[in-house]
Amino acid sequence: MSLSFPERWTSVILGLNRMVFGLLFACHGAATLFGVLGGPHGGHSPELFAWPSWWAAAIQLVGGALVLVGLGTRPAALLCSGSMAYAYFVVHQPEGLWPLQNGGEPSAMYCWAFLAVAAVGPGAFSLDGLLAGRGGQRQDDPLSATMGRRRTTPVATRD
Repeated sequence: MSLSFPERWTSVILGLNRMVFGLLFACHGAATLFGVLGGPHGGHSPELFAWPSWWAAAIQLVGGALVLVGLGTRPAALLCSGSMAYAYFVVHQPEGLWPLQNGGEPSAMYCWAFLAVAAVGPGAFSLDGLLAGRGGQRQDDPLSATMGRRRTTPVATRD
């Protein structure tokens, strides 16, 4: 059965989106914790283990890095999504009803983006896929087909 163009590229697009979300999120955490890439937002880095600022930045850095490389993708993305939901409802929403009023658009967007990654999985180019013996790609990925690696037999799983 031949797949249409969008169906063939779905896993690749999902994987690329996952990597972009993870990279940007990790950069935000690094900026907050270490004063790099434009420095911490608000002028100073949070004190070690300070709630919630240090923990939020740690989740951004570590969770974003895990999502970027696609390792433990679903739980990491779910944690990232939850942290952004917390940020939106605790920090931004009291300032106004709508994200345009309260400055919470980035929190809302990250929340929904990571929730989507948690729901649909890592897509192509993930360590999760590589460790599962799929080489980080699904069987119907266009890159697998064009590189002559399309599988004709099911992938065996280890017990």
